[in-house]
Amino acid sequence: MSSEVQLDAIDRGILNELQRDGRISNVELAQRVHLSPSACLRRVKHLEDQGVIAQYVALVNPKAVGKQGTSYTIINLERMTTAALAAFEQAVMACPDILDCFYVAGTNDYVIRFAYKDAEDLERFHTHVLMQLPEVARSNSMLVLRTIKKTTAFEL
Repeated sequence: MSSEVQLDAIDRGILNELQRDGRISNVELAQRVHLSPSACLRRVKHLEDQGVIAQYVALVNPKAVGKQGTSYTIINLERMTTAALAAFEQAVMACPDILDCFYVAGTNDYVIRFAYKDAEDLERFHTHVLMQLPEVARSNSMLVLRTIKKTTAFEL
């Protein structure tokens, strides 16, 4: 999406409801936003076509699949050349262990998120994945003790 899409109150209502429950039926969604089901479906399709609705996903509970901890790791690269950035980013994209990677401004270069099973899994990731990524000079991991707030919903 190259430019901001103009949303009216009905669009915002649809998006708020879908952010709360992506599996809501079109009939229920239409009732909640005071539209006919066909008009509601057209609106949702338009939001999808415009790229406002990027995708529908299931959010998995990490603990339910054996991931007891989360690590946020700050990464600094050896060099900040176009080739170094491209090599690092390509390796990150190919690594299923890395859940998120952000190129950041300031004194650090990247922040990544990783979910781990236990201390041995964290060590495996650090030694065999993280420190093997191209151009990594330093890393600083922060282990989450408790999540205070986590949301995927945007205030509209």
